[in-house]
Amino acid sequence: MKPSHGRTSRNSAVGITFAEGGPDWLEEPALTGLRGQDVVDLLDTQTFFDLMKQPYPTDRVGVLDRLVGERLIDRIDGGYAVRRLGALLLAKRLDKFPDLARKAPRVIVYNGTSKLDTRIDQTGNRGYAVGFRGLHEFVMGQLPQNEIIENALRKKVKLLPDDSVRELIANALIHQDFSIGGAAPMIEVYSNRAELSNPGDPIVPVERFIDGYQSRNERLADFMRRMSICEEKSSGIDRVVHEAEVFQLPAPDFRTGHRRTVVTVYGPKPFDDMDRDDRVRACYQHCALKWVVSQRMTNQSLRGRFGLPEGKAA
Repeated sequence: MKPSHGRTSRNSAVGITFAEGGPDWLEEPALTGLRGQDVVDLLDTQTFFDLMKQPYPTDRVGVLDRLVGERLIDRIDGGYAVRRLGALLLAKRLDKFPDLARKAPRVIVYNGTSKLDTRIDQTGNRGYAVGFRGLHEFVMGQLPQNEIIENALRKKVKLLPDDSVRELIANALIHQDFSIGGAAPMIEVYSNRAELSNPGDPIVPVERFIDGYQSRNERLADFMRRMSICEEKSSGIDRVVHEAEVFQLPAPDFRTGHRRTVVTVYGPKPFDDMDRDDRVRACYQHCALKWVVSQRMTNQSLRGRFGLPEGKAA
């Protein structure tokens, strides 16, 4: 049976019209008219069961039944259809699904601090869940290293904390607006920072990222949580801000661009080299983080955040 392309999203049966790119879009078929073997050939079912911490079924029927039960594929007219959500999570190759190929994350690495000299420009091609580990490791491998002395020993550390990069990659994948065509999550690595962006304006104001949470794509977020890729409880951004404080890095910069949400995380910068915006942003985030855990910001806690001695109380 020959696969056919997915169709455009339809309105809800109860008369509610979903915007293109909302949850309805992810539930529509990406390919239809498939045999059971086609589904197994297109989706990385082994990694799916590994991530879900479930034993792999003894036969193909058991695999397909589980995917149907999870509403990642459907039985239609004696064959199968793969939903966009199923393909986006589990595809061995996203380019096998025409309307998802442009949703693959793109990693660009520059020489220096500007876009003038590109060293690497690579687009992923695996589903978000089955390819997440490889994407995360690839990005970490491209980050510059700094040499520090700890306990009289020299060691090399990455420009940015591992946990922060992981959380921000997951956020960019999950919270994108799928209705925006020709746009995908992007990770841009510079010598002094990384910028992670995704299509769409945020549905939570950027100044409330620390204490607010609302998922644009609930089922996508739920699967990524169940696969231990992210947490669906608003703690991801808290962790990113906390990591910046622990390592005394400049505060992350959350902002909106033209139909994009952009997060910039910076490598080490001495307090004296931070400009006014860097310091105010760090002060605000420190205060918000303290409020989230029912504590108060003090002069002492803020000095601790910047690594300043008591003599710098002013």
